[in-house]
Amino acid sequence: MREKLREIVDRSLNGEQITFEDGLFILNYPDELIDQLIEEVKKIREAVFGNQVEFCSLINAKNGACSEDCSFCAQSSKYPTPINAYPLVSKKELLEGAEKAVSINANRYCIVTSGRRASEEEVEQIADAVKEIRERYPIKVCVSLGSIDEKSLKKLKDAGVDRVNHNLETSKRFFPNIVTTHPWEERYETIKNIQKVGLSTCTGGIFGLGETDEDIVDLAMTYRQLKVDSIPLNFLIPIPGTPLEDAKKLTPERCLKIISLFKVFNPWSELRLCGGREQNLGKYHDTAMEIANCLMAGGYLTRAGRAPGKDEEMVKKLNRKLITEGKSFEKAGSF
Repeated sequence: MREKLREIVDRSLNGEQITFEDGLFILNYPDELIDQLIEEVKKIREAVFGNQVEFCSLINAKNGACSEDCSFCAQSSKYPTPINAYPLVSKKELLEGAEKAVSINANRYCIVTSGRRASEEEVEQIADAVKEIRERYPIKVCVSLGSIDEKSLKKLKDAGVDRVNHNLETSKRFFPNIVTTHPWEERYETIKNIQKVGLSTCTGGIFGLGETDEDIVDLAMTYRQLKVDSIPLNFLIPIPGTPLEDAKKLTPERCLKIISLFKVFNPWSELRLCGGREQNLGKYHDTAMEIANCLMAGGYLTRAGRAPGKDEEMVKKLNRKLITEGKSFEKAGSF
């Protein structure tokens, strides 16, 4: 098995074709050989990104009261979840969020709002805040504002935003099982629009929703075709009140295989460990960073995360270099 794995990794490093069957092979690698899988796949991260690591931090700038029915999300107005809904926070709070992000050595700060898409007024307010953030703080600014149009994207770009997050979440086939209020194609077109205006793309998925191996491989292949810049990987934490509150928990080995799969299919993309990393990876948390090169620090939208100090300790233990002050990754090789 290891020889076949090495052959797949070599093809990934050489920019050659990676097949659907390759993806299924990785997802079905024996649990007892997980160390072997990590040892081989981390060669891709080392070849492209070296020992560099990036922290990103977010602000939940508008919470709850969402019209959409994403079955994993506490912010949907369709479900009886114990959440404190509030409108877009003030400019002062957006600036304070940026200051906090810098204080925990985040290299990116993401402004996130609930809802299908941000309104024109919200985009104006966020763009105004971004201009001041870029003047005051040495940090890159991202936004996650739903299915916003090209006009809004250009306005945000002019204000200093360099990257937009918009997750496909899962495969096109499985998507209607978790969201019925908007189509997968709408998300896909938003990603194409982000690329069209010259902004960097951050688009990933959430796992543990009941998807199949084939769905996971399909999503990894879609991102390979799109050539996205950053792939955030989230692992479900079942939330009481949502349709997935009784979902079966992922095993740490399963999570490691998913992370490995996305690295093999997307060697040039930043791989970002996000929501649910602590709970689902367990004792393998630090092992996962042998493959990934980014993580979300300081908490998530509706859940607390690991203390930033713990993440910095991990970076030092793994002998990795933390990128700060809004600097960019130095990529090696021909990627």
